[in-house]
Amino acid sequence: MFDDLDTDRRPLVLVWEVTQACELACRHCRADAKPARHPDELTTAEGKRLLREAAEFGDGQLVVLSGGDPLAREDLLELVEYGAERGNRMTITPSGTRSLTPERVRGLADAGVRRMALSLDGATRESHDAFRGEASFADTLTAAEAARDAGLPLQINTTVCAETVEELPTIRDRVRDLGAVLWSVFFLVPVGRGRVLDPVSPERAEAVMEWLHEVDAAEPFGVKTTEAPFYRRVGLQGDRTGSARRGGITAGRGFAFVSHVGEVYPSGFLPESAGNVREESVVDVYRDADRFEALRDPDRLTGKCGACEFRNVCGGSRSRAYAHTGDPLASDPLCPYVPEGYDGPLPGSVERSGRA
Repeated sequence: MFDDLDTDRRPLVLVWEVTQACELACRHCRADAKPARHPDELTTAEGKRLLREAAEFGDGQLVVLSGGDPLAREDLLELVEYGAERGNRMTITPSGTRSLTPERVRGLADAGVRRMALSLDGATRESHDAFRGEASFADTLTAAEAARDAGLPLQINTTVCAETVEELPTIRDRVRDLGAVLWSVFFLVPVGRGRVLDPVSPERAEAVMEWLHEVDAAEPFGVKTTEAPFYRRVGLQGDRTGSARRGGITAGRGFAFVSHVGEVYPSGFLPESAGNVREESVVDVYRDADRFEALRDPDRLTGKCGACEFRNVCGGSRSRAYAHTGDPLASDPLCPYVPEGYDGPLPGSVERSGRA
């Protein structure tokens, strides 16, 4: 018998980008989403086959339906119901638009959605709507209240970049007031429209990580980071014993992404295909593709990530390494930590000054 949480055998998170269509034009959008649906999206039948295959990973496979905006698909509820019936834990990340009415939120809950994630990238209407490109702040809050009324656990996703970092404490207060169960804090990876945004510096990222651990300890909701696995390293160095609990999930290692046209990527932020679900099972691609196998082996990392004693619980953002260097096994340029005794090359603008 295999360990049910063995990331060589199954992803802890499987994301399916059901469409790239979306009414919004968010400034950081990985998908560079557009209003119209792509004509070659996976069909309903192909989507159901993917959900059947996802269930083969094991009981309770977490499947995230993302976009674009999943609500752009007319068969969304049918797909949710089908996936839930196969034993998958179905979750969804809809866009905060007028189409996400309380009635639709209740319909998603009734169909079998186990958690809904909404994006909040500003603490006020002005800052959030400026970042998202459309007037979505009020619609997002309405949907969050609808989720609470429907008994649907709520996750809030927030992008961290130079434009948003100062608002994090006030966004934290919003997350608490909305009754969210989890705050997922995404550190910008320069792909899609996000290429025009400025990231925070490595030193500022480190400080934010330390603050997020304080938030995690003090608030009723959990905190996790996306594309910033050195959050776990910061926690371990601060003697926070729970920091390794969520360890080991990075692109291709505990995580897989299926695009709207069926390409299987290690992450939506690392768009290098290892196969297509129209041609082979997502299970086989995840378990056997060379690209995924390489990303699951921390001893294949190079630079200071390869030399780091925390590589098994962190491993760095493979997506950010790829975005900056074209090599997904290179060092993560956002992490300022330098392993003791390491004297090799450093990524990006990070200055080597001993241990962080």
